Amino acid sequence: MLVSCIHAADAPSSNRSPAYSSAVFSETRYAWNGDLRVAYRTSREGPRDIVFVPNWFTCCEHLPELPSLQGWVQAMTGLGRLIFFDQPGTGASDPVTAGALPTLEQWADSITAVLDDLRSSEAVLVAFDGALATAALFAATYPARTTALVVLEGYADPRDVRTDIDPEEVIAADVAMWGTGEVERAVSPDMPWNEEIRAAWARQERLAASPGTAALMLPLVAELDVRAVLPAVRVPTLVVQHSDDPFVPPARGKYVADHISGAKYIELPGRNMYHFVEPWRSSFQEIYQFLTGHQPDVADDRVLATVLFTDIVDSTRRAAEIGDRDWRALLDAHDAVVRSQLARAFGAVRSTPRAMASWRCSTARNARSAVRWRSATRCSPLGSRCAAGLHTGECEVRGDDIGGIGVHIGARVSALAGPNEVLVSSTLRDLVIGSGLEFEDRGAHQLKGVPGEWRLFVVASA
Repeated sequence: MLVSCIHAADAPSSNRSPAYSSAVFSETRYAWNGDLRVAYRTSREGPRDIVFVPNWFTCCEHLPELPSLQGWVQAMTGLGRLIFFDQPGTGASDPVTAGALPTLEQWADSITAVLDDLRSSEAVLVAFDGALATAALFAATYPARTTALVVLEGYADPRDVRTDIDPEEVIAADVAMWGTGEVERAVSPDMPWNEEIRAAWARQERLAASPGTAALMLPLVAELDVRAVLPAVRVPTLVVQHSDDPFVPPARGKYVADHISGAKYIELPGRNMYHFVEPWRSSFQEIYQFLTGHQPDVADDRVLATVLFTDIVDSTRRAAEIGDRDWRALLDAHDAVVRSQLARAFGAVRSTPRAMASWRCSTARNARSAVRWRSATRCSPLGSRCAAGLHTGECEVRGDDIGGIGVHIGARVSALAGPNEVLVSSTLRDLVIGSGLEFEDRGAHQLKGVPGEWRLFVVASA
């Protein structure tokens, strides 16, 4: 099935938060930590340097571009230059062997190596799962180079865990799941998950470490105890903790804050171990206020939108019949009709690999525009081969693109539309009752990858 999709122009710039900026990252570079190369990438320069202190399972080639991180990354780059790096042994950095694993001090030296290579005098350190040990040691050793320390779900002693769980069994289970994305699903259950997101995280795991490397590193990580280091940390420190995280309960984050002089402790609702995936805004607001002294007006990148997918029925067979050149000409003609008929409702449009979405005009107007498109395509070279699917739901705005479950539902609805049909979800139909649009019930359907049954309707007249 070939889907021709159009996406609305950006929302007005006045709707965007001043905390956001374009997150364009450099190519991967290398800094020397002793005789080991440390891979790192940076965003463009800003008012401060911010080092995302990793644990031992990241890949800076992929992590900054992971779709799940884009909202947080763009917000953070509004605060300064964001720096990602991989610890030796994982990601794009040099490998290590079982007989020559770096010490905690050498891992902390990776921060020094990256900052020196960038000629950066000091930086904010942002430490997440497992990275507090590295960040705390650096902050205690180099307070003049540490602007501030931000701890997200931190713990000083990984052995301070539930007594009814065997640590060796936990490590074995993690290694068995490595490369599937299921580890991240387990530690961040509040993040929206679907097959596409799982596959992206699975790739991140595989690029960060092989199962053998994970098996090598995890027992070492499980032994890192920096409780004695915490009182020596004398830099401004913020500890942010989710109240219902089953893996890092609040008491462990509170311990970190209680043992760093002057540390600020914030507890937020949620279960995620990761603060840089959805829902991330509350945590980011605390970081922003801590570093700048005031709260940001963080724009929500989730909006209620009407999503339209257009389709050319039986496109593969038709393309084979007439050849690539003539098929491309037909597609160009079809796209011209789509643009001319729908621009009035959706505003200026641009081609993307996803869909057209509108949140600036009424749902009924969007549906009527789709009907006008249907009428116009009857006279186009593609005749009655065209079909469309519409759905109104919550969508994620990602710069020039849109995503989220609302887009997936729109695509599934379109796939069920017949020639010369405009098929809509029950959600859209319910929103336009009283508009004069008439519908024919097409019954309940299972939409692939979408929970529950969905009732669909054909627009009969407008």
